[in-house]
Amino acid sequence: MDNTDALKPDTKRRKRDSATDTDDLRTTEVEVSVLASTNKKLDMLVTIHEELNDMRKSLEFAHNQIETLQLANQELQTSITTLTQQMQNVTAGNKQMKETILDIQTRSMRDNLIFSGIPETSSDNPELQIQNFMRSQLKLPADVVQNITFHRVHRLGKQQQDKTRPIIAKFEHYQQKELVKSKGKLLKDTHFGMNDQYPREINERRKVLYPILKENRRKNIRAVL
Repeated sequence: MDNTDALKPDTKRRKRDSATDTDDLRTTEVEVSVLASTNKKLDMLVTIHEELNDMRKSLEFAHNQIETLQLANQELQTSITTLTQQMQNVTAGNKQMKETILDIQTRSMRDNLIFSGIPETSSDNPELQIQNFMRSQLKLPADVVQNITFHRVHRLGKQQQDKTRPIIAKFEHYQQKELVKSKGKLLKDTHFGMNDQYPREINERRKVLYPILKENRRKNIRAVL
């Protein structure tokens, strides 16, 4: 056997060893690649976990905020309900007070009559004019008129040209006022007028009710204001 033949097995063995080393290297590269991929995926999972944890904390914070807002809203609703009730009570109290004041004003005017259409003169004396009016227009006897007394008699409002101011007479005795008032039917078809005095708000209410009164009287239904 020559030397060439003796070297052939070693060469083959080296080739096999080289091939094995190459395969091992490839395997190692694959393993390294898989490991890198796995690490990357783990990093992604860690990131996702952290993001989910942040989202959970955000949701918990938002939930706590919502609960706080709901509690504040409940307290606000309770306050609004309380204030509404208080306002209703104040409104009712004001209305009652207003009606009480209106009643006092009405009672203070119960002895008053307003006379309209009586001409004004340069030496205007309202009380004397009312006395003359009761004799001439209401046909009351002179001695009756002489006994009728007043707390006060005066023109209503400021004097205006071409406008006759009404006269307000406050009687000392309610019965005397009612006696004079009972003669009001004698003023029908004249330019004179005679009416009870009421506060403005009562007059507004009476204006609303007057058409109903008129309609009832037209139907011969007894009605008064």
